[in-house]
Amino acid sequence: MSVVVRMTMPVVVAMLVLVLVRRAHGLVGAGFRLERRQRLFDAQPHAAQHLGEHVVGLELQMPGLDFERHVPVAQVVSGAQQVERRTTRTGGDDEDRLRPCLHRDKRSILADKHVAAAPLTQLSEEESMFQASVRRFAAERLAPHVRAMDDEQRLDEGLVEQVFELGLLGIEIPEELGGAGGSFFDAVVAIEAISTVDPAVAVLVDVHNTLVINALRRWGSPAQQQHWLPKLAAGTVGAYALSEAGSGSDAFALQTRAEKLPSGFRLNGRKLWISNAREAGLFIVFATLDPSAGYRGITAFLVEKGAHGFAVGRKEDKLGIRASSTCELVFDGCEVAEENLLGEPGNGYKIAIETINEGRIGIGAQMIGLARGAWEFACKYAV
Repeated sequence: MSVVVRMTMPVVVAMLVLVLVRRAHGLVGAGFRLERRQRLFDAQPHAAQHLGEHVVGLELQMPGLDFERHVPVAQVVSGAQQVERRTTRTGGDDEDRLRPCLHRDKRSILADKHVAAAPLTQLSEEESMFQASVRRFAAERLAPHVRAMDDEQRLDEGLVEQVFELGLLGIEIPEELGGAGGSFFDAVVAIEAISTVDPAVAVLVDVHNTLVINALRRWGSPAQQQHWLPKLAAGTVGAYALSEAGSGSDAFALQTRAEKLPSGFRLNGRKLWISNAREAGLFIVFATLDPSAGYRGITAFLVEKGAHGFAVGRKEDKLGIRASSTCELVFDGCEVAEENLLGEPGNGYKIAIETINEGRIGIGAQMIGLARGAWEFACKYAV
């Protein structure tokens, strides 16, 4: 199999999976709760006020799936499928904020009518508003910096701060921890929308949300989540350190070693091609704790920027997406405290598989957004 085919196949597969996710979401998608995106909707006060005043819908319970679908009352599924009626009304200080689908009563009804469902690829009203708002932000705030960031091979710090302020770097973090309380699909919508203008910034959003935050949400201890998730929502960029020189196609052939110490662990080795490395304040690092166990010896660790024995090395000079930092990481006797072990020893391969699967869907969304942006640019040029 050619090198080009090997390199493009994961992206093609991710794009196909993304299409399936979007189709599934048409039936059982999740309502979006992004309290911190108020600024995104300042340009749409009438729509925001309408949704904020009173949103009523139906929620479909689909066994075996993690998604929920908020659909208008007028749309009713066929058959005797249990649904719950959901009513939301905002008030007090939040009256002018867009917070659809935050509350649910416990009454259930059986839908016995047969009405055609919405198209599988159709977004809900709040999702369409969110998508349009992110696109507007990308066109108005991001586009003016794209050429300079690409030339300088560096993200604009002020722009990254704006992305944090808008809540786009804490989409799936619970609201009580400072995040948006949204869904994975919401993150995918944001990645695709940003990619129409600059895929480099989309890499930042993708890695931070789908890899780092999701790994902490699923595998982090309560103490780790309480400590790191608020920081990741407020201003600390995350990076995901798995790849090495000899573990490209075989992601689990890791040479970075972890040694158990009385007070924690010691890491030695190098990582390559790590996205967000220059901006990151937190790194999820995978190392082999027990080489004799093969991939079952791989373990995940939380390493802070500036830790003793850890350094960010040279940045790759890439042909494209140049503003996104892709760097080498060097671990030379880097000591990691016991409480910074992510998950259980030997569970690193499982953490990696689950998070990378979602990260690849994000890359698929990035490619779709990039294609859309290129097509729109070509059309304007042709006209």
